[in-house]
Amino acid sequence: MLKITRAANGEVVIKLSGRMGAENISELETLISAEASGRRIVLDLKDLTLVDQDAVSFLRRCEADSLHSTSGIVQPTSASGSRENGDEQRNQNGD
Repeated sequence: MLKITRAANGEVVIKLSGRMGAENISELETLISAEASGRRIVLDLKDLTLVDQDAVSFLRRCEADSLHSTSGIVQPTSASGSRENGDEQRNQNGD
C-alpha cells in the first residue's frame, strides 16, 4: 500500500511511503498536475520500500520533467532483488 503525504512551504514536497505500483501512478499524476505552475515540486522517495517497473518508469519521467527527488537516481531491481548496477556481482565476489 502506498501512502502519499503533501506539505508546502515555498516548495511542494510529496512524500511517498510503502509500496508503489502501476495502480498508484494516476493518483500521483493528478496530485502533481494540480500544483500551481512554477512551484518547485520535490518527491520524497526515502520511505518507498518496493517499486514495480511501471512506477520506476513514471518516476524517471518525473525526473526528466525536472521534478526533484530526495532519493537520487531510481534503479530497478532484478528478479533476485539485487540492483542492476553491479551489486549482484559484488555480492557474488563477497565484496
